[in-house]
Amino acid sequence: MKTRTSPRKTTPKPQGPVSISPTGEVFPIPQPADYQREFARLKRLAARERKAGREIVVVVGLGFVGAVMAAVVADARDRGTGKHGKFVIGVQRPSPRSFWKIPLLNRGVSPVKAEDPEVEVLIQRCVKDVKTLVATYTEEALKLADVVVVDVQCDYLKESLGDVRTGAADMAALEASMGTIAQHIPPGALVLIETTVAPGTTEQVAYPIMKKIFERRGIESDPLLAHSYERVMPGRDYVASIRDFWRVCSGINAEARERVVRFLSDVLNVEKYPLTVLDRPIESETAKIVENSYRATLLAFMDEWSLFAERNGVDLKKVIQAVKVRPTHSNIMFPGPGIGGYCLPKDGGLGMWAYKHIFGFDDDIFKITPMAIDVNDTRSLHAPQLVRDALRNMGKPLAAAEVLVCGASYREDVGDTRYSGSEVMVRKLAEMGADVRVHDPYVDHWWEFEAQDTYPHPAYSLRRFFNRQESLQELRVEADLDRALKGIDVLVLAVRHEAYLRLQPAEVYAAVGKPFAIVDCFCILDDAQIRAYLKLGCEVKGMGRGHIRRLKEGL
Repeated sequence: MKTRTSPRKTTPKPQGPVSISPTGEVFPIPQPADYQREFARLKRLAARERKAGREIVVVVGLGFVGAVMAAVVADARDRGTGKHGKFVIGVQRPSPRSFWKIPLLNRGVSPVKAEDPEVEVLIQRCVKDVKTLVATYTEEALKLADVVVVDVQCDYLKESLGDVRTGAADMAALEASMGTIAQHIPPGALVLIETTVAPGTTEQVAYPIMKKIFERRGIESDPLLAHSYERVMPGRDYVASIRDFWRVCSGINAEARERVVRFLSDVLNVEKYPLTVLDRPIESETAKIVENSYRATLLAFMDEWSLFAERNGVDLKKVIQAVKVRPTHSNIMFPGPGIGGYCLPKDGGLGMWAYKHIFGFDDDIFKITPMAIDVNDTRSLHAPQLVRDALRNMGKPLAAAEVLVCGASYREDVGDTRYSGSEVMVRKLAEMGADVRVHDPYVDHWWEFEAQDTYPHPAYSLRRFFNRQESLQELRVEADLDRALKGIDVLVLAVRHEAYLRLQPAEVYAAVGKPFAIVDCFCILDDAQIRAYLKLGCEVKGMGRGHIRRLKEGL
């Protein structure tokens, strides 16, 4: 007897180009006929919100900063009435790489992965409950704006590893966005650039672009341009680093300055964290570059003392703790295996580039800033040398050794891999012939490897600086630490994740199943743990930990 079966339901494949989310969901890219309907929808929403007394804010760019900034603005309440005072339209280009952010955000789902639980709650509340946040792909949304917030990426693309002077600011996307904004916005709309840009960009790049387009449109008034850089920190205080933190702002003229102060005062916690208002945008632009260059320089300074400590029996961890007792030196810190994140590795380059290419100077006044970037960019190359030396002490070659790198992100307890020192480390280990595994409790996909032909920019992957990189496209982040540890030859502690601080030598040894080498890149191990590993027959090395040999001899 034959069993009758129902025909299987299949989801029709999209016709035309698509955008695929990080979870694999497929979204068809909008077609030309979709745009008119989409703008009609936005006009209806904007009319309704204006009737309710809300200002229309368009946020251009729904990336790491823009998505959460849009939600912070949408969540802001009028201090007098207690009602939500802004209606936010987030605009993202409908490219295959990023269109997926729009339908996700319109579901109330954050398009950025964050360790801060408030991100998901905030976006869901604004989209689903109070309905003050929507996302779109049409640039015509700019026609509805009272305020435009620009969060379009302005990168600094390096042409070599360890020589920042060969790089250049990637201004194309920002310049194109400023032109599009000028073509669409009402003359009286405030345009606030939040992107970290080369000093002079607002006044000497964005303003001329907008002014010329305004003139072609027959608009006699000047564009109302302002600049206010963000200080976003990934991690558990992601939202607070936008809403509850100090801000610097400036405007291109008195009216723009007054408008940006009013806008930021409406949406940020300025009562507890007052605004710093500067006279000109170049001053606020420079403030961001100096702020991050200062931090990068302090970290680079410690690199040479880290090497000094290794070669002369000094434990730099104890030295730093001793120095930090003095209040004037409490911000000294260990640099780890290079610095990462989106800002510190590149922002000084934007300032150097602006000096020559925006302001036209041909002399070379920058000495410390580029040196700091170059030191930080190449510091990660030292860790593979320690791996090599540790294996040599055990009578093993690095080639074909199983090396587990614990930590893919650039800092502790976050899942942000941008400019991570661990990436350089992994690439160098692969070049030297090692078989590399990776574990990180906060990272699901390490796109710098999985999509290394196109990420973060086509032809600008760090793979171009190293050999033997093809196989790294298959690298996947291990979710189970015990499975990742099994049978390894080397354990590299690359990031101070809380989970790694709790590791016990006996448990790690049991998971590995044999003596192995361990390289501590970030002062994670204390002396008792180092002794425990040594007693188990392991070889231990550490960046800045020159005293390990003394501990070994003491056994």
